[in-house]
Amino acid sequence: AATAWFAALRDGVQWRSERRLMYDREVDVPRLVASYALDDPQVPGELLVAAGIAQQLAGREFNSAGLNFYRDERDSVAPHNDKLHELEAGAPIALLSLGAARTMTIRTKAAPRKSIQLELEPGSVLLMTYATQQHFDHGIPKASAAVGPRISVAFRRRPQRPWR
Repeated sequence: AATAWFAALRDGVQWRSERRLMYDREVDVPRLVASYALDDPQVPGELLVAAGIAQQLAGREFNSAGLNFYRDERDSVAPHNDKLHELEAGAPIALLSLGAARTMTIRTKAAPRKSIQLELEPGSVLLMTYATQQHFDHGIPKASAAVGPRISVAFRRRPQRPWR
């Protein structure tokens, strides 16, 4: 299923590039992005099936999917934590990896600084607790060797908007 989901999302999602202010200048974000509310009628069916599996693993319902498309070894995401105000308090995040395997770096925010490298295999799901976002940063560094394309899907529980 992971191989079929990768192909369907790679070809069927309207990927967008973004620019971000960094170090007093605007730069290209080194990956393509997309996002969906899971109750949106335009959500690809593959995302809904994957969300169902992620919800079973996490024991929690998700209402959004954020996608990152890493085209090759030059695409990356700097160490960060998800913005807590954009998450429902206490809710986990399920990160589905599709396509080529990539290494994620997870590091503590407080001293003593420690880090681990975690190989995210195709079809794997990494569950991160809400507390993980408070105490750790995570990122996907650029790779030194050639690597194929990868899609990550972060299933999250966002606070309900008042107009929904």
